[in-house]
Amino acid sequence: MAEIRQNFDNPDETRPFEKGRVEVVQVGDLEVMRATFEPGWTWSECVKPIAGGDSCQVAHKWYVVSGRMKMKMDDGTEILWRAGDVGVVPPGHDAWVEGDEPFVFIDFEGANIFAKPQS
Repeated sequence: MAEIRQNFDNPDETRPFEKGRVEVVQVGDLEVMRATFEPGWTWSECVKPIAGGDSCQVAHKWYVVSGRMKMKMDDGTEILWRAGDVGVVPPGHDAWVEGDEPFVFIDFEGANIFAKPQS
């Protein structure tokens, strides 16, 4: 069987937005994204104008590479994500970068719709 691999330095797609970007690679039937959010990034200010809605409706399965991000779920629960964390995030949240380091994560679920206009 032939090896299937990709590299984020040569992504299939890049989606820039205010204070951030995502790079998407296709690996077999899996879309994986690397997201980089700069200090000052918030979902509500930087991605909501693109995606619409009251909160992020993308599910994530991710590994946090660097930085810190605070997330507030629609039910009021708050979570602080840090480098090294691995987690599953359901749809329905707002989020913002904390501190002066970019927040970088690898997402194995949300790449197909994150930071894209939703109908």
